[in-house]
Formats: sequence, structure tokens, C-alpha cells
Amino acid sequence: MRPRRKPGERLVVLRHTPGMQPTPATASAGPDPAAVQRRTLGVLGSGVAVAGLGVTVGITAGGLLARDVAGTDSAAGLGQTAGVLGAAVLAVPLARISDTSGRRAGLATGYAVSVLGAVLTVLAAAASSLLLLLVGLFLFGAATACGLQSRYAAADLATPEHRGRALSLVVWATTVGSVLGPNLAAPGAGLGTALGLPALGGAFVVSAVVFAVVALGYLALLRPDPLLLARQLGGTGTGPRARHATGTALRAVWGSPSGRLGLTAVVVAHSVMVGVMVMTPVHMGHAGGSEEAVLRVVGVVISVHVAGMYLFSPLVGALADRVGARTVVAVGGGLLLAAAAVAGTASPADSGRLGAGLLLLGLGWSCGLIAGSTLVTGAVDAELRPTAQGGTDLLMGLGAALAGVVGGPLLAWGGFGLVAAVSAALVVPLAVVWVAGRGAVLSGRGSS
Repeated sequence: MRPRRKPGERLVVLRHTPGMQPTPATASAGPDPAAVQRRTLGVLGSGVAVAGLGVTVGITAGGLLARDVAGTDSAAGLGQTAGVLGAAVLAVPLARISDTSGRRAGLATGYAVSVLGAVLTVLAAAASSLLLLLVGLFLFGAATACGLQSRYAAADLATPEHRGRALSLVVWATTVGSVLGPNLAAPGAGLGTALGLPALGGAFVVSAVVFAVVALGYLALLRPDPLLLARQLGGTGTGPRARHATGTALRAVWGSPSGRLGLTAVVVAHSVMVGVMVMTPVHMGHAGGSEEAVLRVVGVVISVHVAGMYLFSPLVGALADRVGARTVVAVGGGLLLAAAAVAGTASPADSGRLGAGLLLLGLGWSCGLIAGSTLVTGAVDAELRPTAQGGTDLLMGLGAALAGVVGGPLLAWGGFGLVAAVSAALVVPLAVVWVAGRGAVLSGRGSS
């Protein structure tokens, strides 16, 4: 006999855990998961949109600032690598905070760390200290880690058939700040001068303010916490949890054909993107002209690149849900190869060709990141997900950091064409994993 509902109680069907049977339950005071998901997407989208201003201002100015402090092009690669490495290493402790205390705590903590990084970077610019600059840029990378982990937070309450769309909507929201951000580098330089700082240091003043606003916004608005609510709906509760080692979670991902492809796609796409992108401003700087003029042109090219990364992400997510993430991964690999061919053959003054190449680079990254993240998320259960996601971002960042480290010497030895060629070679292991996993998918042992 079906129990009667009391007046005011709502009927809630729990459908947010893969494999879970729909279960009727009464929830007179509990939150509506669909409404929470809509609110979560709005808060996350607004946060990454604003934070994108600070992140891309730093990307545009960070390498140039490191070059000015150290006096060599190779140092430009070190500066960008410090930020990428910070995003990679900090992804793991931030994921652990999210696992223990929820996404709200993890994301707010990460943006608070990035505020400290921006402040240290400003101090390093004033003191002309390369060591302090690298420490500041390392901590600054926490903002990138938070932006990436926000995509996973968007999928916490999403149903399996809508994960790609949920991920992509938050990635898309980054477009606003990320496209505008590079063009604030030149005004930021004016702010730096007005404050008595080196011109490039002014950009990081802007970043510090932006990240502080986002951290406070998440603390106030990301309620109820999507991860904790998803666990509650899945019947696993919100109490103390078993700690899972990052290696254990990654082995679980790698043990699934779809997870293996997703992990490889994310790592390769991010590494190729960083390898080409971080050396582009330095390459364009060889065209000559004033620093302010160079920053303006670089800002336009990076804006086009960032538009490719984020603007079409809803379409990428919809394609991943409709035609399969494997297909989207293959498209992304082809776009990365095309990007390396177009940008790698451009002269420092050919901003049009560089812009086209970096647009393709951004599109290839979007395909690899969104489709790959969808595959990783679906490869493990809810208990392992935050740790597996943090481990994936760690490997992704380490690969990109290595690409950034070798970018400076490669540019010095063989020019921008060599940088692009070496980056394109990283697509080969992705193709190998894709082909190797095809048989498992066709036999029904993997997912699309």
C-alpha cells in the first residue's frame, strides 16, 4: 500500500545517480534537485565569467613579465609554466577539500589562494625578483584549477545523458571574461604605471580584485552545495568519507576504455594548447614596436584564441551527448593538428594567420576537454569522482607544464615553427588510444 503524503509534501524522483532505480520519496523541506542544478549552473557560470578576466590578463602579461624580469625569452616559458604547474599541483588539494567539505569550500579556497598569488606577482614585479615572481605565478594558477573544477561541479547534479551539456555551459560562460581579459592588459599596464609599479604588474592588480570578488561570491551563493546534495540524493550521505588516493582513482579511470580515452584526450588537448599558446605572445614580440602596441595586438590574437576555446562549447557539449564523446575527441585531434600547421608557419607580424591558427587551437582544446571530461566523469562512481577529477587535472596540468618548459628553449633553438611541430606530435598518443579503444566500444565493453 502506497503511503499517503502529508499536506505540503512534494513527490521527488531521484534520478541523478547512474544505475539507480527511480525511487519515490517525500521531501517536505528538501531542495528540488532540478532547481538546485539550475541555480548552480547560474552561480558557476557567473563566477567563471568574472574570474576569466583575471586569468587571461595574467596569461597575456605573465610570460612577458617573466621575460622582462629575467631578460631572456626562455624565462617567458618559465613564467607561464609556473602558472600551469600551479594549476596542476593545486588541483589535487582543492579536489580533496571539495571531496571533504563540498565544491563551495574547494572553489572559494582556490580563488583565495590565487589572490595571494596575484599579490606576490605584483610585489615581484616591483622588486624585479624572478624567484618571487615564479612563486606568485604558481599560486596564481589556483584560479585556473578552480575554473577547470567548476566544470565538474556543473555535472554533479546532471543526469548522465546531459553531462556534456552541463559541462559545456560552464565552459562557455568563461567566454565573457576570457575574451575581454587579454584586452585589459594594456589598460592594466597604465594602471601599473599610475601606481608606481612596472607596467606589466598592473595587470595582476586587476586579477587580485577579480579573484577576491569570485571567492566571496561562491561562499555566499553556492548553496546548497551540488556535490553534497548529489551524494545525499544518491544515498551515500554527507558524513565523514573514506579517503581515496589519487593513484587509486586514476587507475579506476584508466581501467575503463572510455575513461582511458577521456583522460588521454584531456591531457593531450591541454598540453598542445599550452605549448603553442604560451609562446605566441613572445613570438609576436619579435615583430618589434612599443610594448604597449605589442600588447594590444597580442590581446586581440589571444582573445580570438579564447573565443575558440569557450564560445562554441555548448555546441561541443551537445555533440558529445548526441553523436558520442569518442567522435568529438577525434574531431578535436584533427583541429589541433590543423592549428599547429597554420600558426606554426606564421611570421611574428602576421597577426591574421596567427589568429586563425589560435582559433583552431581553441576549438581543438574545447573538443578534447569537454568530451574527455565527460568520459572521465562517467567512468567512475560518485565516491571516486572528485579524486579522479582532481587527478585528471593534475596530469593535464603536468603535461601542459612540460610543454611550457620546453617551449622557451624550442623557440630559441628553432623558432615558433619548431614549437608548433613538437606540440602537434603530442596528438599521436591520443590517436593510438582512440584506435585501441575502438574495438572495446564496438564489442560493447566501453561507452561512446
